[in-house]
Amino acid sequence: MKQLVVISGKGGTGKTSLVASFAALAQKAVLVDCDVDAADLHLVTQGSLISRADFCGGKRASIDHEWCADCGTCEELCRFDAILSDNHDPANGSIFRTVDPIACEGCGVCAWFCPEGAIDLVPQTDGEWFLSETRFGPMVHARLRAAGENSGKLVSLLRSEARKVAANRDFDLVVIDGAPGIGCPVIASITGADLVVVVTEPTLSGLHDLERVIQLSNHFETPAIVVVNRYDVNREITRRVEQHARKLGAGIAGRVQLDTAVTEAQIEGLSVVEHSRNGAAADIAAVWKNIHQQLTRSDVLIAEA
Repeated sequence: MKQLVVISGKGGTGKTSLVASFAALAQKAVLVDCDVDAADLHLVTQGSLISRADFCGGKRASIDHEWCADCGTCEELCRFDAILSDNHDPANGSIFRTVDPIACEGCGVCAWFCPEGAIDLVPQTDGEWFLSETRFGPMVHARLRAAGENSGKLVSLLRSEARKVAANRDFDLVVIDGAPGIGCPVIASITGADLVVVVTEPTLSGLHDLERVIQLSNHFETPAIVVVNRYDVNREITRRVEQHARKLGAGIAGRVQLDTAVTEAQIEGLSVVEHSRNGAAADIAAVWKNIHQQLTRSDVLIAEA
């Protein structure tokens, strides 16, 4: 089973649009949307829900007011100002403390030092994860709730479930839509992957962020290849991007031109390769051919753009 992860150094590079096209071209793959903070692959794949489950990413403090002696130790020690004391018992007018679930980091200091043992850490539901059936095949995806924690843990869960689905249905490819940047969800996306595809754009910020992402993949000893999306916006920076990628040890999978057909396809809920055969669609098909060869034959040279 091969695991292909598509990431980008910044948002807005067209990463998810490319993943949708890769899914259409792969024909038989399990899809995973690991951009759990802003998942949107489902908008193009339009799958039907098979199952859903809660995701418990961490714990929050909870105060048992029957045991609380109102000593204020928890409020004094909480460095996150998560203990609130502006509540009054209408029966006797006394102050009772509550926990702000958004501010609480679940560190456990309040529970450890509470002299009455009135505070416990309880699991919290930080999101949901789903298994859907799309026209491309099964897709595992998730939604992290506002202020939800442990996005990296959720990404690891999604990848684990995707591998199970692939094994059960005899699929030999998992295509992962990773998060932008270099944070925890990205690290969880690329760890153990067979190939990282880095999508970038011909801008100075794209050039800068590309370096960070390739350095990250190099750290985990995962081979990386680069796709320059909308390359014709600035051909000179495109050339610089490709040169710098090679210096960092990455290959070049190809270039994709700026094409209004991409937006037209999105409006119709389609990937661009389903909508058209020319322009960006033809570029993406050529890029996918290079990626597929790299996945299946280690001795194939990545095409030079």
